[in-house]
Amino acid sequence: MIDVAIIMGSNSDRHIAEGAIEILESNNVSYDIQVISAHRNPEELDKYLKDSDADVFIAIAGLSAALSGVIASKTNKVVIGVPVSSKLGGLDALLSTVQMPKGVPVASVGIDNSTNAALMAVRILNLSHSL
Repeated sequence: MIDVAIIMGSNSDRHIAEGAIEILESNNVSYDIQVISAHRNPEELDKYLKDSDADVFIAIAGLSAALSGVIASKTNKVVIGVPVSSKLGGLDALLSTVQMPKGVPVASVGIDNSTNAALMAVRILNLSHSL
């Protein structure tokens, strides 16, 4: 069983994930890391979400940053989106991450800030484990 699943839309986002990994490891939080694009690998993403026992998902994606919203549409678990800087300085990804329709909640952190995503995941896990 893992606590947090980190899903990146592309291998080029791995350097962003490093901040999250460092925080999760320093807090003894179990995690899994995957590269699964919502656009290029939708069936693989569906299967991973169906099979995952993670309590929190951290989605790291740039450009259209659809990954966090797609994950949130397919699970009742917590989804934290990390928009990645690319074109437009990451503003496109940030707006895509925070502008989810009603019923598809995604928590968002600042551009490239996977550290805060992991810290938020740790706090969420602490709440659920202390009940």
